[in-house]
Amino acid sequence: MTADAVGQAVSAVPLMERYSTADLRVFSAEESAHFLDRTIADPQRDATVAWELLYRLEPDLYDRLVTAEHLHPGIVEWLPAHVPRIIEVGAGTGRLTVELVDRCDQLTAVEPATPLRERLRAKLSPSSNLRIISGFFDALPFPDQSAELVIACSALTPEAAHGGDRGLAEMERVCAAGGMVVIVWPNHPEWLVAHGYRYLSFPGPMTMNFASLTEAVELATIFYPQAVAEIKARGQRQVPYDLLDVNPPRDLAYRTIS
Repeated sequence: MTADAVGQAVSAVPLMERYSTADLRVFSAEESAHFLDRTIADPQRDATVAWELLYRLEPDLYDRLVTAEHLHPGIVEWLPAHVPRIIEVGAGTGRLTVELVDRCDQLTAVEPATPLRERLRAKLSPSSNLRIISGFFDALPFPDQSAELVIACSALTPEAAHGGDRGLAEMERVCAAGGMVVIVWPNHPEWLVAHGYRYLSFPGPMTMNFASLTEAVELATIFYPQAVAEIKARGQRQVPYDLLDVNPPRDLAYRTIS
């Protein structure tokens, strides 16, 4: 099933009903080893598999969602103004990448999903200091101490399929002594704190800012169906994160590598 076919056939279907096991064929052998070597390999029962299929079958839909999610400005201000080398893992379509490219002499963005890499290349102007490559958290294709800042945004989780302990160790391995590993918008900050990371959260109200009320309702129908009625009742394109039962992108966890 192609991305266009999926979008035309089930444009308003919630994510957890959107794909079938027949769609698993889109995964390469390496991707299958990461995402399907599990007890459940059903995108209607396993959210991890459903999201990975979204990245590959409907990358434009994913990018529409990301466009509404704006990082807290405190995160961007907190990041180093300039370092020689940055590695970003799980770059996606570039939500954080666009903020990093002017902060270093060499930025390498690592993203395993080919369609997301293609959109990232289209989004960023060709540059001598930017590389976009394939790779996974648990086997980063770099020698030890390759960058002064190693960073990920809302991609690393305790689950092995999305990095886990091994992925975190890999990020630390490729970080230079005196550099930092930073996890922006962490899914499980307590897990990172238990691994010696410091946690920061920036204050203030935050909303998802959709292009229109129609866009808010359409994307919520797919990704946050429990919130659709309230979004319609409010009649606004700005949707508070607490209405979606989502932690806002206001926080980060970091560790300086000795």
